[in-house]
Amino acid sequence: MTIRWMGYLAATVAVFSMGTARADDGDAAAGKEIFKKCALCHSPDAGVNKIGPSLHGIVGRHSGSIETFNYSPAMKSFDKVWDPAQLDTYLVDPRAVVPGTKMIFPGLKDEKDRQNVIAYLSTLK
Repeated sequence: MTIRWMGYLAATVAVFSMGTARADDGDAAAGKEIFKKCALCHSPDAGVNKIGPSLHGIVGRHSGSIETFNYSPAMKSFDKVWDPAQLDTYLVDPRAVVPGTKMIFPGLKDEKDRQNVIAYLSTLK
């Protein structure tokens, strides 16, 4: 394999590995602590909506799907499943990912913090 081809292959792998966060990449206990930033607006308990919807069962749930929560039109039309990779993308900058969302949180810029929160959210079943 030529050096040129190996460089292309390495770049391709790097691009495709971006945005593939997994719940097992983080520390759920640390994520529970970070979640305190979220708890003003979101509950980890099933059926308990606050300013934002309950995040119980969020991993694997379709966006905008809690019938008892009044989502913004932007979130209603977002049409994604909240898997770890999608949550990771969203949590960097929610308003950039879903323009028009009611969520005013500026995001979690630290990758490890996001991984930890996603690991914690994955335990809420």
